[in-house]
Amino acid sequence: MVTAASLGKDRLVWMYTQMLRIREFEERVKRTFVEHPGTIRGHAHLGDGAEASIVGALTTRQENDLVMPSYRCHGYPIVLGTDPRKLMAEIYQRKDGVCKGFGGSMHLADPAHHFPTASGIIGQGIAHAAGAAYAAQVKKTGQVVYSFFGDGSSKQGAFYETLNLAAVWKLPVVFVLENNFYQAYTHISLEDANYIAGDPLSQKAKAFSIPGVTVDGTDPLKVFDVVAEAADRARAGKGPSLIESRFYRMSPHGNAITVPPVPTQFQEHEAIEVYGNKAEYAAAKANDPIPKFRKHLVSTGALTDAAADKIEAGVREEMDDVVKFALASPLPAPEDALNYVWA
Repeated sequence: MVTAASLGKDRLVWMYTQMLRIREFEERVKRTFVEHPGTIRGHAHLGDGAEASIVGALTTRQENDLVMPSYRCHGYPIVLGTDPRKLMAEIYQRKDGVCKGFGGSMHLADPAHHFPTASGIIGQGIAHAAGAAYAAQVKKTGQVVYSFFGDGSSKQGAFYETLNLAAVWKLPVVFVLENNFYQAYTHISLEDANYIAGDPLSQKAKAFSIPGVTVDGTDPLKVFDVVAEAADRARAGKGPSLIESRFYRMSPHGNAITVPPVPTQFQEHEAIEVYGNKAEYAAAKANDPIPKFRKHLVSTGALTDAAADKIEAGVREEMDDVVKFALASPLPAPEDALNYVWA
């Protein structure tokens, strides 16, 4: 099994760059609500804070493996190679988007880059991933399916039913439960007290006789190691694993259209906005995975501060172009509304 310790400098710098690209992309989505109000219709669920978990996990995949997340889905296709200009255009519901403007933020898809779909319904994407894994098993493609979902999904029937079926049939799927400490507006401490049986959440794997591991989701190298082991197990025909990746969601549950007056600043996290818990948010910012990983790479000699600054500047320039492209893209024509509807 390949471990994080064996990753070369180029690969580590690539991981850091992808984390930056996800963060900057999400910041541009967030800023759109203020700088271009009305451009994004409906909710946009951001994944800032999840960068290390996303990149650490996806660095383990082989070329044809599939990735199927829930509706907080912007970061995954960026890592997989989807053009971020088309992703932003889709979030803006423009004709040049990956789904031609008909999907929006929660329903991104890019099959050409092994990103068949994202699910807008809590927990349902878990079952979809198992279906894709079953197809891979029957066709003997050697593919592994990566299923990403939030901690709230672990209360859904689809979670239990799918893990049971995947375990019985030894499906080649890696289940990554992203515990970001908030289920919508409910903090994990309240969930533990009232709704969840057991902590850590990875121990739910015991009910299905599959491996369950909890990992620090702010460290991409730790995530890499546990996901690589799970992916190797799935590829060897030994079945699924459940990985609980813990990190802090830096943004609210979902940004949305704001009825006038337009806010003068970006929305704060629930920890401040709803609960008034500034200390919690400050602690999470101090443990931000991006500056933490940069510090690690500089200290180990994989990157210099000057090189890191240059990468950051390049990513900002890239995302400037992403927004310009998306804003310039036309809206879908009304007469195209029924083109992708099936009866």
